[in-house]
Amino acid sequence: MNNQTQIKAAAIPKRRGCLRWLGGAVALGLGLILAGTIYESVSETADIRAYPPLGQMVDVGGYRLHINCTGTGSPAVVIDAGLGDWSLGWSSVQGEVAKTTQVCTYDRAGVGYSETGPLPRNAKQFATELHTLLKQANIPEPYLMVGHSLGGLPVRVFVHAYPMEVTGVVLIESMSPGQMTQPPTTVKPQTPSQSRGVSLPFLFGRIGLARLLARQIVDQNQPPGVQSAYTAFSVTSRAVQAWADEGAGLSESLAQADAVKTFGDLPLIVLTSALNQQTGWQTMQGELLRLSSNSRQIIADKSGHNIETDQPEAAVAAILKMVGQLR
Repeated sequence: MNNQTQIKAAAIPKRRGCLRWLGGAVALGLGLILAGTIYESVSETADIRAYPPLGQMVDVGGYRLHINCTGTGSPAVVIDAGLGDWSLGWSSVQGEVAKTTQVCTYDRAGVGYSETGPLPRNAKQFATELHTLLKQANIPEPYLMVGHSLGGLPVRVFVHAYPMEVTGVVLIESMSPGQMTQPPTTVKPQTPSQSRGVSLPFLFGRIGLARLLARQIVDQNQPPGVQSAYTAFSVTSRAVQAWADEGAGLSESLAQADAVKTFGDLPLIVLTSALNQQTGWQTMQGELLRLSSNSRQIIADKSGHNIETDQPEAAVAAILKMVGQLR
């Protein structure tokens, strides 16, 4: 046997060892994925039993959205939460406002308790779904619309689309078209026919990774009686996919909000955090005042972007100030 043959013969066991190692690694990976998938399915089933919806599930056209209305009185306050947030995140604010008037929080499609909705996920779609939800749930107008962060964009579209149903607006740390990184005319719209397929965000939730990393990716500043349920329904594959879809539609949402230049003389309060250090944020918040000839700004002096958890009393005060102004 020559040297070359000896070298080839010696290499065969090494290759077999590498293949066995690779096969073992693949088997381990598949096993972990299977275990994570089972763990996630069991956890989601248990969470549904442990934390049932506080409100009602309403069909808005082949899929159901969750809306939770408490209190009595007019105007009805309707709160649209920010990206990744949902109704339970506003429990402290809702509980206080409900002492004065009716207040409704809801979950956009795919988020919280709501079922997955169709693409595109943008401000116009959110506003349309919310309007259908309010009508189907028999929530009487007029509405005092409250939008936080991303939620401020569909509120702008809602006011423009249904002006006779809105009596006032409170924008809380609302996103602004000033955040756009490209001209509105160049934003490529999503199409209703787009299919999600099996996406990485969905898989991230489906195999339990989102649940495993919950403390790092989910706001942990909720009230003690709310935190467990809030976390549980923020890490489902449905919720993770919804966050991704809303993020993908953000440029279009900003462009749609930018098309709404004025509310006329509709009463408007802009509630702004004093501690939000994002570049240009305070200037953009000031620009929101131009939406109405009847506007004022209030500063939450002890809060970051999430005023509803950092300084909920400031959010309550701004909403009730508007309620008092409208009555």
